[in-house]
Amino acid sequence: MLYPMFSMVILTFIIGVITLVVRVNSVRSGRVKIKYYRAMQGQEVPDIVNRTSRCFSNMFEIPVLFYVAASLFLSLNIHSQTAVICAWLFVAFRCLQALVHLTYNNVLHRMLMFWGCVISMLVMWVLVLVNAS
Repeated sequence: MLYPMFSMVILTFIIGVITLVVRVNSVRSGRVKIKYYRAMQGQEVPDIVNRTSRCFSNMFEIPVLFYVAASLFLSLNIHSQTAVICAWLFVAFRCLQALVHLTYNNVLHRMLMFWGCVISMLVMWVLVLVNAS
């Protein structure tokens, strides 16, 4: 369970770095004024700025439930191969969702990846409940 969690941390850092690079480049190119980043409002910004910012924010939403479930498996010393598979599926779906979001951004494809994440995480939670009792 630790390896899928660490993989999510690495994915979050990668998306964070991509977001930082996009923001710095948007200011350097003059397409976004640095003042915009104080409150994230006040001007129209390029689509890539919004997409990278939103993708990075997404890494602190549903994944929180994943981290809690995975931490429960570790702290309660629950061993479940099914849960490990679900954890890796969660990571894979998050990677694919981020890839779609940061590239061609097809809403249907992104939504399918999102629901893959949600279902795999929900199965993890059910397994925690079943195995902890």
